[in-house]
Amino acid sequence: MTAQDMTQLSSDVAAKSIIWFDIDNTLYPASSRIDQLMSQRIQAYFRGLGLDHDEATRLHAKYYREYGLAIRGLTRHHIIDPVDFDQKCDGSLPLEDILKPNPALRKMLQDIDRSKARVWALTNANINHASRVLRNLGIDDLFEGVVYCDYSIPNFACKPEHEFYEHAMARAAVTNPTQCLFVDDSLKNVRAAKALGWGSSVYFREKDANRPDAEGVGVDATISDLEELRTVWAHLFKPSATEVGEGPGPSLPNGPIETTVQA
Repeated sequence: MTAQDMTQLSSDVAAKSIIWFDIDNTLYPASSRIDQLMSQRIQAYFRGLGLDHDEATRLHAKYYREYGLAIRGLTRHHIIDPVDFDQKCDGSLPLEDILKPNPALRKMLQDIDRSKARVWALTNANINHASRVLRNLGIDDLFEGVVYCDYSIPNFACKPEHEFYEHAMARAAVTNPTQCLFVDDSLKNVRAAKALGWGSSVYFREKDANRPDAEGVGVDATISDLEELRTVWAHLFKPSATEVGEGPGPSLPNGPIETTVQA
């Protein structure tokens, strides 16, 4: 590739919007109960530190509330091995038994016009968990990259901290926040993106989800089905794909893109 070609490629990438998808409870339904299974494993991990049930429950809730992730509190206040935590909690989840390929989700992602938008994942999970979810849903080849949390790095950032979003933009080589579009099932995560000036921040609230925040006040849109993105971001979908049920769309050229980046 010539220097001119590389300059043109860089220019083309810079001109595109970038769609950031949260992974857990967004790309698959909360009814999968993966978060409950994860919570049980984290609770057991706390108990394994010698804490009784009540103290484990208290600290689990406290660390999640104060740090966004239980492991961030654990690494600050306890002597633990993050790799051991990952293996016993995220790594032990039976994702292969729970998550199956989702043709409708794949079709929606395929119908995004890649000449106008890049597609990345933005998750508070680590890369092993993120990769397993995307692979089991049959959509891993449709993401250009994944920005994730590396539990082995002390004091790593995560959503909804501004540092995490800024780091994600840097990793994806995005300098203009208005080019970023984001969908997440956490209202505070979506609001944080909007506060940073991201171009479109969409709150995903699954139908019948047991949440008090029924409407996403302070965000650009609230949806209950990812198919609604065809309307919310209609300008980034292929013209023939704004109606659900059109013919199958192609996947990304040259097969899966293996890029993964850490936060």
